[in-house]
Amino acid sequence: MKKFTFLFVFGVLALALLNSSCTNNSSTKDKGAEKVLSEAELVKHGEYLVKSMGCHDCHSPKTMGPNGPEIIPELMLSGFQANYPPMVTDTSLTNKGYGIFNPDLTAAAGPWGVSYAANLTPDVTGIGTWTEEQFKRALTEGKFKGIEGSRMLLPPMPWFNFTELKDEDVKAIFLYLKSIPPIRNVVPAPVAPENM
Repeated sequence: MKKFTFLFVFGVLALALLNSSCTNNSSTKDKGAEKVLSEAELVKHGEYLVKSMGCHDCHSPKTMGPNGPEIIPELMLSGFQANYPPMVTDTSLTNKGYGIFNPDLTAAAGPWGVSYAANLTPDVTGIGTWTEEQFKRALTEGKFKGIEGSRMLLPPMPWFNFTELKDEDVKAIFLYLKSIPPIRNVVPAPVAPENM
């Protein structure tokens, strides 16, 4: 019985070792063989990332529908609209640390003042003249218009959630945004707290 138990345990260990060896070899091979995406595949991946990362939540104007705010397709990702009335806020709330959104979520007010969602379309009033490097700096470092030395992006932009994005993901998002229809829309400048 002892001999059988010893052989059984030895056999299980040998199989585990063999399985581990095979698994390690295949994962080593897979690491060096990352698939290179075509530009069309990158654009599709960028669309997926824009949708899943919540970009539409703030950057796409909306209208109220039966299920709440619904994106206005012809204004998709064009930010706070220049023809909207300015964000009005109750400073007695924002001075206490509260944040307030306008009805379509493209403007927000809080202790930082009033911020308006940027135009992300490829128009010159959006990101039309930006380089990929500027886009990366804005998205992963929180720099206004991706310009070194510029002010930080204001809340509610969650750029700090994107600091670890892979270069390929940044490129995919940028290519997708460059592929959508350009929309001319000059977003208002933010308002400092003392001017609210």
